[in-house]
This record gives sequence, structure tokens and C-alpha cells, in this order.
Amino acid sequence: MGAQLRVYKRRIRSVTATKKITKAMEMIAASRIVKAQRQVAASTPYATELTRAVTAVATGSTTKHPLTTEADAPARAAILLITSDRGLAGGYSSNAIKAAERLTERLRGEGKEVVTYVIGRKGVAYYGFRERKIADSWTGFTDSPTYADAKRAAAPLIEAVTQETAEGGVDELHIVFTEFVSMMTQNPVDNRMLPLSLDMTKNEEGQGEILPLFDFEPSAEDVLDALLPRYVESRIYNALLQAAASEHAARRRAMKSATDNAGELVKSLSRLANAARQAEITQEISEIVGGASALADATAGSDK
Repeated sequence: MGAQLRVYKRRIRSVTATKKITKAMEMIAASRIVKAQRQVAASTPYATELTRAVTAVATGSTTKHPLTTEADAPARAAILLITSDRGLAGGYSSNAIKAAERLTERLRGEGKEVVTYVIGRKGVAYYGFRERKIADSWTGFTDSPTYADAKRAAAPLIEAVTQETAEGGVDELHIVFTEFVSMMTQNPVDNRMLPLSLDMTKNEEGQGEILPLFDFEPSAEDVLDALLPRYVESRIYNALLQAAASEHAARRRAMKSATDNAGELVKSLSRLANAARQAEITQEISEIVGGASALADATAGSDK
């Protein structure tokens, strides 16, 4: 019985140590969410206004450009998938991967070849384990992205969009990331960045917005060429910030659940340990009483 009690005590110490670690990770994730939320709030208006400006310029121009022109028969589409570098975040990365897989199946059903770009070690590991080709990947910054990271990821995508499909270019550019809604809600979404969709010209009430007329200097094509990288970079940067906030929120929720489960397990093991200890004490008392009774009987027999 003593061996069983030692096993329970050893497990209680192990679970208690794990509980301290998960509690610390929960607190770290909670502290990082605040910063990530501020960055999302600061970048979203810029990305929205830049999209509005690009849409306004594109609407006022008849120039064929990758920003605005739909291919007659789109043959290739690029998908940028944003996952996390680290685990312990519940289903955060797996949900984003599932959304990318659904988008991939839909695009292939439309007869398009899909080229995949991945941000985050979890996504890279997923495609690597299945021996599926990735055009390019980036890791090491998903929990705290900077604009330089977004610019680095945007460069090959912009190059692919501006090339002809016969030379390895793409006709469409999609991005899959986890949108931060609240501390409890994060939704994986897929958005088409290029070409610009008509619904981007609608305001928050869903009504069509009257856009101003523009005169272009030196030309509409030059203006669109200058706006293209800024537009793609800002959209990717905002998606990275939203994904980072979602990752921290998911990790906080997962670590809180792990901490609570560890606490319940410690209580359960403590009850088992107490029961084992009580059983051990009862057995010892029984042995003492039995020994005393046997000794008394032996003494009484010798007196006769």
C-alpha cells in the first residue's frame, strides 16, 4: 500500500508542476493579447483606407492591371496561409489549415491550379509531412509580426501576380488567416486580395459608395503599379496582426483549460492518495490490534 501512495504523491507533484507552467503561459498570452489588439486597431483603418483608395483609382481607370482585371480564363491561383510557429494554442492552426484546404478544393473544382505559400511552422510541417509542394514559406515571427515581415512575404506574391501564367505567374491571390473577433471568438477566413472584388467598393452599411473621379499623372498604369505593393503589403500585415491576436487568445484559452484540468486532476489524485493513506493506517492499526490480541492470548495461556 505504501508503494501506491508514493505513486499518487509523485503524480500530484508532476501535475502541480505542469499546472504552474500552464498558468504562467496563460498569463503571458493574456498580456500579449492587449498589445496585439492595439496593433490590429491601429493597422485596420490604414488597410481599409488604402483599399478604398486603390478601389477608387481602379474604378476611375480603364487600364488593364493585375489589381483590377479579371482574367478571361483564370488558370492559376495563389493561396497565402497564415498559421502559428508554436503549438499549445488549441485548434488555432488546424482550423486555418482546414479553411485553406476547403479553399484549395473549391479553386481546383473551378479548374485552377493552386500555388501555396505558408507562414508559420505549423503550416510548413503540415504540408511537409504530407510531401505537398510549397512555393515559399516564412517562419519565426507569427506571434509578433512587423511590417518588414509582411513586406518580405508580399514580395514573391507581387512578383507572381505581375508575371504571365506561362512564366509561373498567377491570376488570383487569396489569403487565409484567423480573424480576431473577440477574446472568445476567432474565425478562420479566406479573402481574395487580387483582383479587387466589386464588394470592396461597399461601405459598412453594405451600400455602394460613390467614388470620386481622378486625373492620373503620369498615367493610371504607373499609379496602379505604385499602389499594388502597398496594397498587398498592408493587407498581409493586417492579416498577420489579426492572426497574432487570435493565436494569443487561442493559447490563453487553451492554457486556462489545461490549468483547470490540472487542478481537477490534483483534487482527484489527492482523494485517491488520502484513501490509500487511510487504508494503510487502517491496516497498520489492524495489525497492531491483532498483534496485541495474540500477545494477550499467549500471556493468558502461559499463566495457566
